[in-house]
Amino acid sequence: MSIQTLYQQKRMSAAEAIGAVMNGDTIVVPTAVGEPPALLAALSEARREFLNVQVSQILPMRKFAYFDPETAAHVRHASYFFSGVSRPGGQEGWSDFVPAYFSELPDLIGRRLTPANVVLSLASPMDEHGFFSLSLGVDYTMAAIAQARAVVLEVNPNVPFANGHCHIHISQVTALTESTDALLEVGLPKIGPVQEAIGKYVADMIPDGATLQIGYGGIPDAVVMQLTHKLDLGVHTEMIGDGIMTLVEAGAVTNRKKNYLPGKMVATFALGSKKLYDFLHRNPAVEMHPVNFTNDPYLAGQNDKLHAINATLQIDFLGQCGSESLGSAPYSGTGGQTDFVRAANRSNGGKAFIVLPSTAKNDTISRIVPVLSPGTHVSTSKNDINYVVTEFGVAQLRGKSARQRCEALIAIAHPNFRSELRDAARKIKLL
Repeated sequence: MSIQTLYQQKRMSAAEAIGAVMNGDTIVVPTAVGEPPALLAALSEARREFLNVQVSQILPMRKFAYFDPETAAHVRHASYFFSGVSRPGGQEGWSDFVPAYFSELPDLIGRRLTPANVVLSLASPMDEHGFFSLSLGVDYTMAAIAQARAVVLEVNPNVPFANGHCHIHISQVTALTESTDALLEVGLPKIGPVQEAIGKYVADMIPDGATLQIGYGGIPDAVVMQLTHKLDLGVHTEMIGDGIMTLVEAGAVTNRKKNYLPGKMVATFALGSKKLYDFLHRNPAVEMHPVNFTNDPYLAGQNDKLHAINATLQIDFLGQCGSESLGSAPYSGTGGQTDFVRAANRSNGGKAFIVLPSTAKNDTISRIVPVLSPGTHVSTSKNDINYVVTEFGVAQLRGKSARQRCEALIAIAHPNFRSELRDAARKIKLL
């Protein structure tokens, strides 16, 4: 049977394709822009027909109707990493949270510790060999496909056909539907003077020939904007965005100095503009791979001079980072921060940066604290932390004593809080 015949046999409406879902199923959806909007809208429309169905995903981008406390018994969200869409449900208790390192999600799925009965994913058009590319969200999706009873694709001509381990053959597909809507675009975050100051400190410590992992946010992008004059940078990251594309266009990224996959930039999901998605299409310099490949600390750490830049919400005197909750209230998720901190620590000449503004709420709260707020989820441990950067400077903590760490962190705290922080340090016998 020809691949075109198979395609036509499996082609149907989104409402029909959702018929692959059964009561009690766990549906796995790719990260962010990789989510299939027509399929998830159809699932939302039919949600009351289901019982005990779970949708597992990182960083959902659209507020589909199934994000509804009144119908959570029918279709309930389980987040690997909260976004603004899923955060209210997590904080109010009508959606769930699955703690896990990003790099280990494929293994959890492969070992059936985390279920994957159905995969719903956005995909590129089929090529002449019968393959689709899941370029926008490879992450844990390939592992879920290997375990799932049913794989349902939403084929959209705007999805790039990327290189890497991100392809699925028509013979593996249970059903597919077609859409032509423009892909969701996410612009660069706003960069203010605080972000710019932090970005300069970090950029000044990144040498020519470094390999970069850059998280999402105003501070990481402020770093990127100050790297355009660098030479022979490489990219081994989890998210590829417009900032990295800017460095490529400036000639700063060549990937020539990478030890691991030289000449290639590597990522596991894409989040940015149409220009970025077009950039990914059949680009021989880019490979999209599952997250247990991109975020594996051993593999990523084989790159010399790996520089990882990630943000946190709060840090205590020992260097413990609370990057995913506000006290006990979930805010985001573990993600790949720890993966890349450990990878950079392994790397010859690598540096792991944790960046944060010194204050919150209009300078009324210090983000550097004696102890983390009660219930805070620790993302990066005191044993993994290395460089911490605020707008007031850099604290290098790895290998330092608790007393030395305390002194270094107070030195980069907001001046309005330094006296108060010293008093607190004396009370807990760190100064």
